[in-house]
Amino acid sequence: MTLLAVVVLLGVLIFVHELGHFWAAKSVGVAVQRFSIGLGPRVWGFHRGDTEYVLSAIPLGGYVKMQGMEDEVLEHLEGGAARGGKKPGRGDFDAQPVWARAVVISAGVIMNMIFAFFLYTLVAAAWGLQETAVTRVMDVNEGTLPAGAEALADIVPGASIVSIGAVRPNSWNEIQRAFEESAPGPLTVVTESPQGVFDLIVPADEDDRRALAGSLQYWSDPVVGSVQPGTPAAGAAIEQGDRVTNVAGVPVGSWAEMTRELGARPGERVEIGLLRGDANLTRMVVLDDVEGERAGERRGMLGILQEPPPLRTVSLGFGEAVSFGAARTTEVTAAILRFLRNLVTLNESPRSVGSIGTIWVFSGAAAAGGLSTFLGFMAFFSINLAILNMLPIPPLDGGHMVFLGIEFVRGEKLGVKQRVRWGQIGFYVIVGIMVWALGNDLLRFFGL
Repeated sequence: MTLLAVVVLLGVLIFVHELGHFWAAKSVGVAVQRFSIGLGPRVWGFHRGDTEYVLSAIPLGGYVKMQGMEDEVLEHLEGGAARGGKKPGRGDFDAQPVWARAVVISAGVIMNMIFAFFLYTLVAAAWGLQETAVTRVMDVNEGTLPAGAEALADIVPGASIVSIGAVRPNSWNEIQRAFEESAPGPLTVVTESPQGVFDLIVPADEDDRRALAGSLQYWSDPVVGSVQPGTPAAGAAIEQGDRVTNVAGVPVGSWAEMTRELGARPGERVEIGLLRGDANLTRMVVLDDVEGERAGERRGMLGILQEPPPLRTVSLGFGEAVSFGAARTTEVTAAILRFLRNLVTLNESPRSVGSIGTIWVFSGAAAAGGLSTFLGFMAFFSINLAILNMLPIPPLDGGHMVFLGIEFVRGEKLGVKQRVRWGQIGFYVIVGIMVWALGNDLLRFFGL
């Protein structure tokens, strides 16, 4: 199932991306010589008009070969003679004005974004919204609470949020939306079991409101949802469904308490108390010593994932689904851009980056969750593909857009040697990123 999920995911998204280039090229009069899904040797194909449509052996990419695109660069790389001032012919990519070439180059990214919007809208309309049916608070991160919201740090773990201003939430999603969409100014939050009233000031800044919503974690029992292979939990025969009752003799009642106790013991040999059915069990494990979120921080890791939360389905009309699709596409795009920014500023660990191994794991998990989950993951990955393709690195689409921008400003193209040199540099950068990401996947696989 995982192999099929990966092939479908990559195949569909590559097809959508290249279809964008293809349609845009045709619309501005560029002749397309080949439309290939996959790389490497041709497996199957056919001709229609002037275009050859091909399936190639390696399903990890694709391309649209346009007439007259970078012919000078190819001649230089192949050691052939220059064209001696020959002008591009009709239907050549290089014969088109800068704006037309920019449309063709950016069309793949635009198609990926449109496709993500379509998938999010489809899932919302067909299946409704799956919301986390929990209103109990497990933990509050005081460090991320914005100024004016410090009172929320006093919420007792296990308390249920009854109201946020005029909103009476029935799910954790409604709680987050209430914080993010509340008007700046005074706001009252009420909890029960135990009862509490908390007055705060909602910040005006959108990022601060998002941080406010993200500072609260919904309740999750310390129950093992799955065990990661090659980890201390797998070696100690800890099983899905086990409930962790104590760590090194310290009782734990929630997932947050459990991870806090485990995290404080990197590399230590600890006793883990479990409840399996009606039986109380004890396991001795040596926790992994892994890098934490902050520079220099080390954390203990057992190698288990929490069980999925209970869900409720909220049905949406077509208009609401379209609105949700647009909002979700915007939200995910902003989150990925923030991740890249934090990666550059070192506020995000470089270990967070993954490659085909990460795609493999998440594709399999999404496929196991059903068609709606898999389509939602495909939408998320489509946005990832679009953003990564727009990075200003040749030979990615973003690198070509940089060359076009320079040509627009200068009134002429960069020289062939300059384009070749920057293309080679970009190639090595991409290879370096791929090696780095693949290395992270291998380290995770071996539990390092």
